[in-house]
Amino acid sequence: MLKINNIKIRKDLSEYEILKTAIKKHHIPEEDIMTWQISRKSIDARKKDDVHYTYSIDIEVKNENQYKSLEKIKKPDFPKIHIKNQSSLRPVIIGAGPAGLFSALTLVQNHVKPIIIEQGEPVETRKQTVEHFLKTGKLNPSSNIQFGEGGAGTFSDGKLTSGIHSPFCQRVLEEFVSFGAPKEILSLSKPHIGTDRLIDIIKNIREYILQKGGTFLFETKVIDFTIKNQQIVCLHTLSNKQIEQVIPTNHVILAIGHSSRDTFEKLYQKGFLMEAKNFSVGVRIEHLQKWINEAQYGTITKLKLPPAEYKLAYHSTSGRSCYTFCMCPGGYVMPSSSDSNTIVTNGMSHFSRNGTNANSALLVNVTPEDFKSNSPLAGIYFQKELEEKAFILGGSNYFAPVQRTQDFFNNEKSEHLGEVEPTYRPGVTLCNLQEILPDFVTQTLKEGLAFFDTKLHGFAHPDSILTGLETRSSSPVKIIRNEKLVSNISGVYPCGEGAGYAGGIMSACVDGMKCAIALLEHH
Repeated sequence: MLKINNIKIRKDLSEYEILKTAIKKHHIPEEDIMTWQISRKSIDARKKDDVHYTYSIDIEVKNENQYKSLEKIKKPDFPKIHIKNQSSLRPVIIGAGPAGLFSALTLVQNHVKPIIIEQGEPVETRKQTVEHFLKTGKLNPSSNIQFGEGGAGTFSDGKLTSGIHSPFCQRVLEEFVSFGAPKEILSLSKPHIGTDRLIDIIKNIREYILQKGGTFLFETKVIDFTIKNQQIVCLHTLSNKQIEQVIPTNHVILAIGHSSRDTFEKLYQKGFLMEAKNFSVGVRIEHLQKWINEAQYGTITKLKLPPAEYKLAYHSTSGRSCYTFCMCPGGYVMPSSSDSNTIVTNGMSHFSRNGTNANSALLVNVTPEDFKSNSPLAGIYFQKELEEKAFILGGSNYFAPVQRTQDFFNNEKSEHLGEVEPTYRPGVTLCNLQEILPDFVTQTLKEGLAFFDTKLHGFAHPDSILTGLETRSSSPVKIIRNEKLVSNISGVYPCGEGAGYAGGIMSACVDGMKCAIALLEHH
């Protein structure tokens, strides 16, 4: 198999026409082609007078050796699993987010039948619960945008990008396609699925795990751990019907997500080694998507381009950083509270990304030095205090506090909206966000906004909207694990974003697979 790279396309063509363009350049007869597929597609918009697509094509040809100028493709070296675990007790996975589901997938594909415990609802029911919250402002603290099958990433843009470089990444993409994701995610430079597609895919993954002998306990919470001689012995659960159960096990994958605050408290009480870690807080910023399109693509191109994205970072002389995160083209700002009387925001897009607005998190880093104590849980308390202030500022009814960017710069309460209509539901309250943001966050956000406007024209548009607050971009806690991915309690594998080892759907899925393999290879 060979790879043809750097195929520049400046007009809208079919995949077959792109292939013909590529093989013509390299003098490859069409009759010599055995198989082919587009392996990468990206947009190069660095020059607004020459916006174009860049493709790579993987191609299998007769007489491969005659094409010396083309790169030979090496298949990813996916590690072989050496199963040594002979336990008679079923392993338990706590949490059915990306890390938990991909842990379970890996186990059942290797003939091990896990029990998956999830405090929230199955994804179809969870979708209805979230919609009820959007309409009424009535929060279900156990099943919401943070908790439930699929995890927090279910109500997001469904991005499958990651900074990690691992053969597991390709496997994750292939698994998503096998369960119903569009095949194009295998070639896009920035693949995404969208909330509308993710819901069906997650359901399909669950049904496969069930067919292979896995068990799901939904609306069930782990409330205690029994540990003897530093080894996990059993879990104690409580269902939403107040039914208690004891589950004997000697292997637990802790895929609890970044918002499971009471579980973090219990783990700390039980002697799990943990530490506070850096994370970020800030706001969601909304623009009209057409502003972002014009800033990124210009106005000359005739290509039919997808809604434009951006990713920006600024480093202040103060030592702080401001950056954008989880950018949602054509998306919506979502109410993502999991505790009563708090406001938390996140972003979401459908696969089509056809909404009027674009949004992203606009974040400033915080460190344990910013917290009020040295407790490993101090970051949680820092988050919650901000979220409670946002709830009060928004009107104590799950309306989010919002402010025009111009008013934010001027430290004035917004009295009206401009061109951008906020997408947050159940509703918004005009305010001055500086009343609740720490001074260092306010100052760094202002510097970042001004800097980003020089990189992406219109980013600091007076009518762009800041919605408070974004506090859950990553876990405030790290659960310590060793090189075999085991915590100080034998048999327990801290996993994914909540444990501090991932940052997004892709890296969480990869970590879930790695923890499952570590469990399988445990003596």
